[in-house]
Amino acid sequence: MGVRFVNTIVFVKDVNRSKEFYGNLLGLQVAEDHGTLVIFENHFAIHSSKSLMRTVFKKNIFSSTFRQGRRNLLIYFECDRLDDKFAEIVNAHVKLIHRIERQAWGQRVFRFYDPDNHIVEIGEPADLAEPADAR
Repeated sequence: MGVRFVNTIVFVKDVNRSKEFYGNLLGLQVAEDHGTLVIFENHFAIHSSKSLMRTVFKKNIFSSTFRQGRRNLLIYFECDRLDDKFAEIVNAHVKLIHRIERQAWGQRVFRFYDPDNHIVEIGEPADLAEPADAR
């Protein structure tokens, strides 16, 4: 019997702040809200770092010096109206990594940090990307 993908859970310092960020700024819809765990409709979830670390490691190893977002996780989304979403993100004063750029594979994307310094990438749908050999 195989396994099936259910969702990705990202550790966050402040669930309410991150729920507002992903819900209001990116427009993700909450499917389930369990307080320390919020599951959005698109198989993406956030969980309180303090609570999840206690659940996973069976002891309280969370401390105020715990570092979120170690630049080893990229959360990827697509958006039909990339230029409009970029303007909205910039107006929200997030920490931008770079403006819209065309990638080697033809897709246009931009990247920024969420409140816990996880890298967020938003790109145009892959089927809209201009093939690299067409440029």
